Amino acid sequence: MSGLKAKKIMLLGSGELGKEVVIEAQRLGVETVAIDRYENAPAMQVAHSSHVINMLDGVALRELVEREQPDYIIPEIEAIATETLIELEKEGYNVIPTAKATNLTMDREGIRRLARETLGLPTAKYEFADTLDELKKAVQKIGTPCVIKPIMSSSGKGQSVCRSIDDVETSWKEAMEGGRAKKTRVIVEEFITFESEITLLTVRSVSGTTYCAPIGHIQQDGDYIESWQPHNMTEAHIEEAENVAKKITDALGGYGLFGVELFITQNGIYFSEVSPRPHDTGMVTLVTQDLSEFALHIRAILGYPIPAIRLLRPGASRTIKAWEESTNYQLDGVETSLETVDTQVRLFGKPETKVGRRMAVVLNAADSVEQARERAKQAASYITISYK
Repeated sequence: MSGLKAKKIMLLGSGELGKEVVIEAQRLGVETVAIDRYENAPAMQVAHSSHVINMLDGVALRELVEREQPDYIIPEIEAIATETLIELEKEGYNVIPTAKATNLTMDREGIRRLARETLGLPTAKYEFADTLDELKKAVQKIGTPCVIKPIMSSSGKGQSVCRSIDDVETSWKEAMEGGRAKKTRVIVEEFITFESEITLLTVRSVSGTTYCAPIGHIQQDGDYIESWQPHNMTEAHIEEAENVAKKITDALGGYGLFGVELFITQNGIYFSEVSPRPHDTGMVTLVTQDLSEFALHIRAILGYPIPAIRLLRPGASRTIKAWEESTNYQLDGVETSLETVDTQVRLFGKPETKVGRRMAVVLNAADSVEQARERAKQAASYITISYK
């Protein structure tokens, strides 16, 4: 880049969410460097430059940071050598939102202990286990049904519902196969009966803490398949949700957007998880808000004001997933999908398909959430994946 020296961001993780972050950064004149463990990741396709490394390799990560000298290091996934990020932050590098936040939210243990034991937030009861025998004891203590997850994973990988003590071994195997960073520790959570599950996008910036309208979503096997905004909530529940979100994000600190996942139950709001970065369910904001979650994230990071966040129209999103593994595929039916009024389609451009991998998202804006959800469902039904 020539002329006035631009700020530089280094994105650690270059999936579909990172792709939108890069686009928003470039709109504000920021130089972008995309990093991932494989070539031609979505964000790499639009970044100024890119590198392929194992981000769990602290030595390789440090060497790259020292070579690129970014103004901001933006983790977009969990599988990163967070100890190295902590060291780099101490040396003066700006990790978004903070190295502490990245480290705590990288695994479910750190964030659960912070939320429940330090901040006193309502959460599901939980236990941790490092072996199959410990897991059996933990399940007996929590009771069935319960949810078993690797302490470090994403998009629902390795997660299962254990309905009886006979299911424990199967759940253990699923957690071991789906976890990241070769960690064998798992979390056992009480099965919460909830009325709905929401994401409250929370932004910490020079303008203070602000919130997007609540986003409702439906998950399947721990990964979202549909989201909509706004989710219908009482004023009391909204106030309670914002209070929980503020406590957890204040504790994590730094500037940026956080995806705070919450359960709405008959007994009030329960904290579930938090991501210190844009959230997959928040892709719906690309068609609902004046500033998408990605635009908000970049503005907050750069220290720019965010005087207001406006919901322009209700909207919904639907994911398109692959159910085979292939490096030779194509998405069909986009033209037909776009015949549905007020529909947008985002093809992620991932170089290969995997079982359950998100390959695209369909977005729709409408006069009501119900209409947007129906349109998004219809538009998504036309898109299929064919393998050559």
